[in-house]
Amino acid sequence: MSAGPKSVSATWIGADAALPLPWLATPLQQALAHQGHALLLHGPAGVGQFELAMVLAQSWLCESKPAPDAPACGRCDACHLTQAGAHPDLMVLVPEAMRAPLGLSLVAEEVDGAGASGKKPASGGREIRVSDVRKAIDWGHQTSSRGQGKVLVLFPAQALNRVAANALLKTLEEPAGTLRLVLSTFDVQALLPTLRSRCQMLALPVPSPRVAQDWLRAQGLEAPEILWCGAGGRPQEALAMLRDGLDSRLWPELPAAIRQGRAEVFQGLSVARVVDTLQKVCLDLMSQVQGAPAQYFPQEALPAGAQALALGAWWQQLQRTARHEDHPWNAGLLIESLVLQGRQCWPAREPKKSHVR
Repeated sequence: MSAGPKSVSATWIGADAALPLPWLATPLQQALAHQGHALLLHGPAGVGQFELAMVLAQSWLCESKPAPDAPACGRCDACHLTQAGAHPDLMVLVPEAMRAPLGLSLVAEEVDGAGASGKKPASGGREIRVSDVRKAIDWGHQTSSRGQGKVLVLFPAQALNRVAANALLKTLEEPAGTLRLVLSTFDVQALLPTLRSRCQMLALPVPSPRVAQDWLRAQGLEAPEILWCGAGGRPQEALAMLRDGLDSRLWPELPAAIRQGRAEVFQGLSVARVVDTLQKVCLDLMSQVQGAPAQYFPQEALPAGAQALALGAWWQQLQRTARHEDHPWNAGLLIESLVLQGRQCWPAREPKKSHVR
């Protein structure tokens, strides 16, 4: 099963256009300099692994670039087809649950085998299935339609289950014809060692604070340094936080709201986003207890006096919830319960003693 981008800006690359993420310029040059047939891009989530993979694929398939290691022109027919998600020599494999967030649409499956039934695949899958990998391998053996080779993009590579990863190994070692593969991941240690060893690897670093915050400001964020800090320096994650309902005004208020047990401040947010936010509050409070600086919140936003043992118990509960975020929870009750447990990290105030005898 393949998928292609619905709406990719025609100004992704080219001599007269900028990359969608400006910090990708140097990694793109490094990726184009690799001569191997399989490249593994890796780095923290939220810094552009998927975007770099797509720009690289477009560069490999471009028909008007001046040199093999040059970026795509962004103007030829091949570039337009890639940007429209219609290039016949590009296949993108992502888990079904990630297609909509990435702006991908399904491309019609070939009617063969199980596909002949016309049944739609089950929705919500978080793995790249072995059946999809096998279809991609068969597709890779077909002749290139436009003569520039074929490109298979897999993201995130850690979504390959063990069977799917093993099915890909032979192709990674000896790809058919002119097939090139680019895998992208934010958890390289989750990949099979046999898969990693068959790829050239390229690390994608976190952009500098100035570059990241300038980009966030251009996306319309006010006081971008606040959500940039809340996202651990990952600009795409900061933008996702804003889109989920967390803005620069609300973010510093959250630790105090938890101290007061006010779960209503999280109304409208998904369980996954709330759990992620509570984990960040908990980690910063643990740092405060140890006398270390906060990572995600302004130091002055953290109420003092939280107890280490209670924070540890809260952290364990948040970890358990995060592992089962797909469970059909009653979101409101679950979030209220987690916030109230967080409130218990501060000792209850003792009632004032009466001096009346």
